[in-house]
Amino acid sequence: MLLKEESQELNEMEEKNQEEKCSDFMTGEESSSSSQTHETQTSMNPKVQKKAGTGERPFTCEHCGKSFAQKGTLKLHMNVHTGEKPFTCPQCGKSFALKGGLKGHLRVHTGEKPYSCQQCGKSFALKGNLNFHMRVHMKEIQFTCQQCGKGFSEKESFEVHLRIHAGEKPYVCSQCGKSFKEKKNRNVHMRTHTGEKPHTCKLCGKSFTRKDGLKSHITVHSGEKPYSCPQCGKSFTIKRNLKTHIRVHTGEKPYKCDQCGNCFKYHTDLKRHMQTHSEQK
Repeated sequence: MLLKEESQELNEMEEKNQEEKCSDFMTGEESSSSSQTHETQTSMNPKVQKKAGTGERPFTCEHCGKSFAQKGTLKLHMNVHTGEKPFTCPQCGKSFALKGGLKGHLRVHTGEKPYSCQQCGKSFALKGNLNFHMRVHMKEIQFTCQQCGKGFSEKESFEVHLRIHAGEKPYVCSQCGKSFKEKKNRNVHMRTHTGEKPHTCKLCGKSFTRKDGLKSHITVHSGEKPYSCPQCGKSFTIKRNLKTHIRVHTGEKPYKCDQCGNCFKYHTDLKRHMQTHSEQK
């Protein structure tokens, strides 16, 4: 039906609008109940059926010239131009012009990532992010790491990667001397000294230095634990905690002491262990 096509077009327009704002949210498809309602209305209305069959779109937006078969669809489209956002997220209060936009945004809270790269398997919550990621595969690999064989299309990314093998951390905190491989990580770390907390929860006002801290906090209000262990079924609010928990089953110990070679499951255990070497000096 033409009306369903229009709904999809509106949602795609909302998605494009969100991507241009570098938002972490995206639009989704129209909900099934909404689609069914529109389909029922369309099948009951012979005039709409006629327009759907002929491809006629008599309702035109005076702002951008886009045309629609139904007046109601044009009215929804107008939200894009007026800035009206009647669809609000119950979790964080963010509003959207279209229902599809809200549906897609909810994936931020649930952790759902329905868009997967067929070349490397990496998943994304936003279709726009998947499209952006695909450029990695499309670009010509110009720089190859001699240590692990990983390829890069940009020199900057290649140089950052080399620091992993070299252990190089050129970005140093002027306050405490802690070093980082990337400048952006050093800048985020600086907030621990300045007290800056730019990420604020709209539900309770609590602020965080890091965006992932806010994302994790949101689950306190929702009660959601979308990340479940496939081994024992234990659930977690954030993916990072699940990855850490998995080590209980795998026995993986990724944190190695440079002085004696002992390995640990958790970074906190390594830090505690390092104190024993400091005390011995």
